[in-house]
Amino acid sequence: MKTHSQVRTESFFSPELLTDPTIPYPERRQLLLEASRTFLNHHQQLIREEHRAGASGRQTVGSLTSLTDTLIRNLYRSVSADISEKDFGSCALIAIGGYGRGELNPRSDVDIMFYYSGKDRTFAEQVSERILYLLWDLGLDVGYSVRTDRDCLEMAEKDITARTALLDSRFLVGDEGLYRDYDRSVFEPVLARNSQNFLRQKLEESERRLRKYGSSVFLIEPNIKEGEGGLRDLHTALWLAQVKFKARSLRELIIKGVVTEQEGKEFEDALEYLWRIRNELHYLSSRKTDQLNFDQQESIARFLGYQDNKKALAVEQFMQNYYAHATFVEHISSLLVTKATIQDEPNSRILGYLTRRAVDPGFYILRGELRVSQADLFERDPAKMMKAFLLSQRHGVPMGIPLKGMIRDNLHRINDRVRRSREMTEGFLEILRNYKGVMEVLRDMHHLQFMNHFIPEFGHIYCKVQHDAYHIYTVDVHSLFAAEEIVKLWRGDYREKKPLLTQVANDIEKRDLMLLAVLLHDIGKGEGKDHCNKGADLVPTIARRLGLNKEDSQRLEFLVRNHLVMAHISQRRDLHDDKLILQFARNMGMSENIKMLYLLTFADIKAVGPDVWSEWKGLLLQELYEKAYAILERGNFQLEVRSEKVRNRKRKVVSLIEEEFGAKTVKDAIKVMSTRYILSHRSAEIAEHVRLLLSRRNRTLAMKVEHEPAGEFTQLTISTLDVPGLFSMITGVMAASGINILGAQIYTQSSGVAIDILHVRSQSGEIIADESKWRKVEETLTAVIEGRLRIDDLVKARQRPSFLVDRPRPRFPNRVEIDNEISEEYTVIDIYAHDKVGLLYNITDTLRGLGLYIGVSKISTKVDQVTDTFYIQDIFGQKVTLPEKVEELRTRLLASLDAD
Repeated sequence: MKTHSQVRTESFFSPELLTDPTIPYPERRQLLLEASRTFLNHHQQLIREEHRAGASGRQTVGSLTSLTDTLIRNLYRSVSADISEKDFGSCALIAIGGYGRGELNPRSDVDIMFYYSGKDRTFAEQVSERILYLLWDLGLDVGYSVRTDRDCLEMAEKDITARTALLDSRFLVGDEGLYRDYDRSVFEPVLARNSQNFLRQKLEESERRLRKYGSSVFLIEPNIKEGEGGLRDLHTALWLAQVKFKARSLRELIIKGVVTEQEGKEFEDALEYLWRIRNELHYLSSRKTDQLNFDQQESIARFLGYQDNKKALAVEQFMQNYYAHATFVEHISSLLVTKATIQDEPNSRILGYLTRRAVDPGFYILRGELRVSQADLFERDPAKMMKAFLLSQRHGVPMGIPLKGMIRDNLHRINDRVRRSREMTEGFLEILRNYKGVMEVLRDMHHLQFMNHFIPEFGHIYCKVQHDAYHIYTVDVHSLFAAEEIVKLWRGDYREKKPLLTQVANDIEKRDLMLLAVLLHDIGKGEGKDHCNKGADLVPTIARRLGLNKEDSQRLEFLVRNHLVMAHISQRRDLHDDKLILQFARNMGMSENIKMLYLLTFADIKAVGPDVWSEWKGLLLQELYEKAYAILERGNFQLEVRSEKVRNRKRKVVSLIEEEFGAKTVKDAIKVMSTRYILSHRSAEIAEHVRLLLSRRNRTLAMKVEHEPAGEFTQLTISTLDVPGLFSMITGVMAASGINILGAQIYTQSSGVAIDILHVRSQSGEIIADESKWRKVEETLTAVIEGRLRIDDLVKARQRPSFLVDRPRPRFPNRVEIDNEISEEYTVIDIYAHDKVGLLYNITDTLRGLGLYIGVSKISTKVDQVTDTFYIQDIFGQKVTLPEKVEELRTRLLASLDAD
């Protein structure tokens, strides 16, 4: 195909401009620069328009490469016209790296080498200086070197990157005879010398790259060049194969039989797909970047023609396809890397390593790998594919590359009859029962797409994307990571830090059912919204196919349907509400259900991303589990007699501190406390609170700071006289001090004294151990309560300057949900909003302005999205129930979320 940059250049570069040595170079340089800039701008615009009109990735990189070739060749001829080669010698311009491969994207570097013989240094330096300054003035990113054959070989010996760049060298302009000398004295030795050392260093470099840019295909903002499944995986595989098999190109590898024609086409198609996306990414960006950020993902999805539908946004469909492609890139790259790095003889000296050992009809182990003895085994009996996975786990050996290839080639043979066969279903459940090696097998099943065919419903979440900053991984990979968290509990990895979870995990009777529930908990996300119910509705079909009994099928359905319930209640509801806990326990029905749901909830949260799980969330989850489990074990769903419980607790508090303050003083302090407060706290806690409020005497404020290292938070207890908007003042001071509130219990006694209990930590999620900071917080809060400081001014001073703009992330509409059914005493408000400094203050200040009192507050932050819950009453201690009042509350809160 003719590219735009292959058009005639006479209209831009006249012969006189190019070669007339009578025109002084400074004068000719200015004319040359202007002509080059016009030439570049004209053709870059044409290439961009062609790209936007649907040109292939290959066509665009070819056009950009040809354009750059034409420019550099014309520049070379012009700048060297007044330099006598007879007097000074000659040089050859050689394109290297990506430019040498002919793979220039819009913002790619242009890497060139000025190659000369030892005696021609002056000519090479003069030409290179003139060309490079012109290219830089034209705004091109140019990497360059000026070298002889000895320089090249020395650099290649010392620097693996330099050696790699030379593998992709291509003649541009200059002395062709000199280039042939380069090919013979430099390129061929670079290709041939010290191959094993090159392979080792290149693999180590690849490991470092993936550690830096992401060793998972499924990161939410992948690097299209350096990340796993990106362009560099393909390049690395090709370089290794070139050096191993002494081939100059992919075509030569096909001719030599290293790569089949089909594999070659897959390689070319993979490059094409990534080039087209990278071209658009570069055109969208104001600077060089290869990171697919959220906002660019949305733009590229639109460019590629994706449209929103009922099941997924356009950007989610695009990224699902991208991840599926990246997985395939990782697969074909790994195959070629394996061919290039496999040893003729293994280094292992383990007895029997070289002996063929039969392990099952049709299967044997050789050189530490599982292999098949019959090429048509899966054609005749597709169910044997499950046997391969089972044998791999049972004998603790990986499947060989040929065996993996056979599984991929025969996936289409897995029909419904095969899925339901006993060899398939029983083999799969046996794999799940043994935690040793189970994750390696599940990862292989996923990587080879076997899981998609064995459980088609799982295939609907394969590479499924959730376009937000909270979910770090795709749905399928998240499910695998969640399964791994359960396996870690069984292995004892969390024995010291999470003893209760470890104990519960080891108490589970059916481990296969536990892992199956974790693998399937999110399958409903392939069906659109309301994924818990949609996923649960798919379970009976899957259970019948797997041959599960009725009890197991019902439990599996129960777990999938309710897998968000424990996280929701523990993080957003009042765990001191006995009726709520009782209802939750009643819904669980059996202790085995709550055990498995507890484990599933832990694994689900832990597998979302590295910063999502916190010990604070773990404590809340554990509190809910222990309270509900105690009810289930007791078998009595009746509430304990509240009056007797209150009397006993009061007596215990008096006995704890009467010697310090006197029995009458303590009794008077307790008398004004609400029943809800007494029932919500243990006797020892209440005693500490009484001690704090009695120690306040005539001071405005008394404050106690207690660090909880196990939960990674600080408990802050504040006692003061209640004033309108007290909690709003507290939230404002915390925001101004850079302190995050996780939750709060707010109590006002009939005497008008407030006791507010807050759980807080730093904005980076750590305990604040600096005592001077807490003294400053106490001083500031006292000044605010006394009216000496304005809280609005403190919060504004803390807010981020407007010129500091955060990187774009997906934004979701703010929501306010108001419920009068959850609690008997309070109206419950759930607020979903984009996080910002002072948000909690804005909300609480709005509630104060409406004359509403907060009893309980729970704060949950997911990256940049917050879910805040408030239990509120009006000034008469009643719920907000009038429709017009509810609507006013919703409207005012929504307005506060958008306020600066």
